[in-house]
Amino acid sequence: MRLDKYLKVSRIIKRRTIAKEFAENERVLINGRMAKPSSDVKKGDIITLQIGDRKTIFEVLDTKENVKAAEAKNLYRIIE
Repeated sequence: MRLDKYLKVSRIIKRRTIAKEFAENERVLINGRMAKPSSDVKKGDIITLQIGDRKTIFEVLDTKENVKAAEAKNLYRIIE
């Protein structure tokens, strides 16, 4: 699944266009590497998201195309 779509579906970022901008501005890492919006996300990947001064690290638990809002938290686990 594309990075920008995963961030939107998992509701880590509210809109896909904003997720795309984050990746284009080098504020998203996948497994320690800079990620493009089209980067592939799979189970077990570690996503680091830089929002202002705060850095949040997530582990991808699952990738699904369509998820209800209540189930979105099951797609990732916050590490830090």
